[in-house]
Amino acid sequence: MPRAFLPPFNEGTLLINLQFNPGISLAESDRLGQIAERLVMEVPEVKTVGRRTGRAELDEHAEGVHNSELDVDLTRSERPKETVYNEIRRRLEVLPVSVAIGQPIAHRLDHMLSGVRAQLAVKIYGEDLDTLRTLASSLRTRLQTIPGLVDLQVEKQVLIPQLKVTPDYERASLYGITPAALTEALESLSNGREVSQIVEGNRRFDVVMRISDANRSTTGLEDLLVSTPMGFVPLRKLATIEEGDGPNQILRENGQRRIVVSANGDGERDMAAIVADVRRIVAETSLPRGYATALEGTFKAQEEAAIVIGLLSLVSLALIFMVLYQRYQSTVLAAIIIANIPLGLIGSVLALWIAGQPLSVASMIGFITLAGITARNGILKISHYINLALFEGEQFGRDLVVRGSLERLNPVLMTALAAGLALVPLLFGAGEPGREILHPVAVTIFGGLVSATLIDTILTPLMFLRFGEKPLQRIAAARAVDPGAMEATPAGPTSQMTEAF
Repeated sequence: MPRAFLPPFNEGTLLINLQFNPGISLAESDRLGQIAERLVMEVPEVKTVGRRTGRAELDEHAEGVHNSELDVDLTRSERPKETVYNEIRRRLEVLPVSVAIGQPIAHRLDHMLSGVRAQLAVKIYGEDLDTLRTLASSLRTRLQTIPGLVDLQVEKQVLIPQLKVTPDYERASLYGITPAALTEALESLSNGREVSQIVEGNRRFDVVMRISDANRSTTGLEDLLVSTPMGFVPLRKLATIEEGDGPNQILRENGQRRIVVSANGDGERDMAAIVADVRRIVAETSLPRGYATALEGTFKAQEEAAIVIGLLSLVSLALIFMVLYQRYQSTVLAAIIIANIPLGLIGSVLALWIAGQPLSVASMIGFITLAGITARNGILKISHYINLALFEGEQFGRDLVVRGSLERLNPVLMTALAAGLALVPLLFGAGEPGREILHPVAVTIFGGLVSATLIDTILTPLMFLRFGEKPLQRIAAARAVDPGAMEATPAGPTSQMTEAF
């Protein structure tokens, strides 16, 4: 069965991330962004398109002008959303850009889980940036062979033209200026320094002084005058200015330099199978000494959640068994009730398969709810069998089991029917925004209710008839010695519904 952390969202909007090569000008990035908008608008399901190019330096997620985000509002369509995504990718292939398609909420979940706006991220850690870029490019080429993997791209850590200013410590000391003061003065002139403020009514404008664009060249910087204790001195006498290249950004995680190869699933192939192929390729990749990889994404959260829920489920089953044993003082009777729980899950798994839903955290919660319902049905029948034997003089055998099962059939069916009808509205419209989480839960519980009710109707009576005689004799003997032991509600006509609830 396909597995996922959360069911696929259908938010009705898309967030398309466009990554041009760093160093592109704002004008060129804007021009290509407008072309991308027109290409996306040609898709029939697209209603509106908005765009952000770059993000401010003080933004929580600052980005250069090489990064653009398209907010796309979609109309309802009979075409699957995967088909719409693929058409958008095909139309944007003509642009020199890396494309990643997602949805706003899903993107934020991906970013919180792995720090990358993608479902899957392979992080490569090391010291040398050139080696990191080479390893990432090689790994990307190998990952392209995996079916179902789309939006595959390497994090934009590339070399861009730079002007390098290297202070001359001996000359700087001759003019009485420290390298730190020189760097601070150069930073103020280059990035700008607030020198005043203009007030117009309720509005305030900062006045910033900085180097003009004409002087932001090698020659212009060499002639730049820097204030020193000995007067204004040209920068060329205090430092060496040369043109070169350098990384546009250096990203670190856990104290190490890293680069990311990110990708998304196409929504058609199981993400667990994709992750298995990625792990195989990453394991086969040889890395230099001192370099390591880490595979992260929503699948990792799903694996961790599955382990936690699995452990808690075992603890819950153990506690249920302890309560049942305390109630019946019989391992056999407690085991008969517990045995119905895994068998009742058959319908849930079958229902998820028919609905095309993956095994997610939401469906696991449905399994837990179903376990309680299944155990309750078994308790109703076992307790009633005991009541008939203790209070109404029924002898153990086929007649006792048949009578007890028939008298408990109506309460069990009514409880299951009431719960099932309450879930009907959530069983339909799985693609409606807002139902992504509740729909798998409803499918899991509804399918389990059907199978649990049918299996309990047959299995519990048969198992009690086969294994319940000795436990029933011990309960009767214990009650004969101590009339207060194994108190039960008499199963008269007026008390059957009361006990059921």
